[in-house]
Amino acid sequence: MKKKVLIVSHFMQIGGAEQALLGLLHGFDYSRYDVSLFLFRHEGDLLPLLPKEVHLLPVISQYATIARPMIDVAKEGHLLLALSRLIGKFAAGIYNFLHHYGPDSQVEIEYSHKFTKWLMPQITPKENYDLAISFLTPHYFSAEKVKAGKKIAWVHTDYSCIQVNVKSETKMWNQYHQIAAVSEACADSFIECFPGLKPKVVKIENLLAVDSIRKRAVMKVPEKLKNNHEIVLLSIGRFCTAKNFDNVPDICRKIIENGTNVIWYLIGFGSEEKRIHQKICENKMQQNVVILGKKENPYPYIVQCDWYVQLSRFEGKAVTVREAQALHKPVIISDYSTARSQLMDGYDGIIVPQDNERCAEEISKILKNQTLKNRLIENTYHEDYSNKKEMRKLYDLMGEDYDT
Repeated sequence: MKKKVLIVSHFMQIGGAEQALLGLLHGFDYSRYDVSLFLFRHEGDLLPLLPKEVHLLPVISQYATIARPMIDVAKEGHLLLALSRLIGKFAAGIYNFLHHYGPDSQVEIEYSHKFTKWLMPQITPKENYDLAISFLTPHYFSAEKVKAGKKIAWVHTDYSCIQVNVKSETKMWNQYHQIAAVSEACADSFIECFPGLKPKVVKIENLLAVDSIRKRAVMKVPEKLKNNHEIVLLSIGRFCTAKNFDNVPDICRKIIENGTNVIWYLIGFGSEEKRIHQKICENKMQQNVVILGKKENPYPYIVQCDWYVQLSRFEGKAVTVREAQALHKPVIISDYSTARSQLMDGYDGIIVPQDNERCAEEISKILKNQTLKNRLIENTYHEDYSNKKEMRKLYDLMGEDYDT
C-alpha cells in the first residue's frame, strides 16, 4: 500500500524555491509513494516539468486569488476575500508602524493568509494523507485545510534578515510536526527567531533534478553570450532587494577600472528591473551589464558563462548556485550570513565581501587566477549536487526505513 503525500505550494514560476520543489518531486520513489500537488494557480514556465507521476490537483477558485490585485479579486466576485485581504493589509501596516518595521517586513504577506484562511475551503475534504508538506510560507492553509497524519513546513529564508510577527507566526508553525530548513544557517536563524520551536526543526537541503538540468543545458537558445575577449559573468534571480542586482553595475565598473574586462549578464524579472536599468545608466555600463530578462531555460546560458556570480544581500540557500556547480561552473558568492552553508570557500566556490569596493577588488583578483578557476571546476566533479540523500531524512520523518 503506497503512502499518500500532499504538497502545497503557490505556482510554478521560474524561481529558486520552485526549482527546489521540482527537485523534491523528482526525488520521490513513486513505487512507494502516491504524491499529489496542490497549487494555488496552474501557472508558470516550470509547470510542464513536473514528473508525470505527480497528481496535479484541480484549482480551487478561492486559492487562485492569492497574491493577485485585490481589485481583480473583488471583480471576480470574491468580495469577502478582497475585504479580508484589505483588513489584513491595514492590520499589518499598524503592526509595522508600531514596531518600526521597514521594507524587510514579511508581516503583510503573513496576514494576507491569516486574515483570509476562514474563507478558504478544505483543499481535499475527502482525503486523509500520511504526510502533508507546505512548501512556501505562509503556512496557514496546509495547517488548517488539509487532513494528514503528519505535517511538515519548509523554511527557505534567513530569518535574521527579515522582520516578522513572532507571536503570530509561532501559532502557525506550532501546527506542524516538523519544520524543514534548507541549510544549517537557515535553521540557526529560524531557531534564534523562534527558540521554542527548536525541537521541531530539522535540516533538509534542497534537492536538484541534476539529470534534467544537464539535459536542458544542451538545448539551443536564441542568444549567444558575447565574448569579445571579455570574461563572461552571469547572475540569475528575481529582480528584488534580496538579490542585490542594483549594485552589479557599480561593482562591474570597479572591476573594469581595476583592469579586468568583463561583460555581466543578468537573467530574471521583477519589481527592481527599472532601478537596475537606472543604475546601469548611472555607471555608464550599458555595454558591460546586459539584462536578458526572464528565461524559461537558463541552463544553456550557465554553460556559456565563464563564472557564475551571486552577490545577494541575503539568501536561504541559493538554488542557482548549486545548479551552476552541477554544471561544473566556478562560482562566486557574496558573504551573506548563510554563505558558508552554501559552498566550501576555496574548494567549490569563492566568497567575497559584500562591500562594493572590496567585492570588486576580490573579484578582479579571482578572475585573473586561472589556476584557482581550474581547481574550483575540478572539485565540482567530486561532489553530488543532487542531494538525493536528503530524501532519506524525509522518509525517516514518515517512519520509513530503507535506503534511497
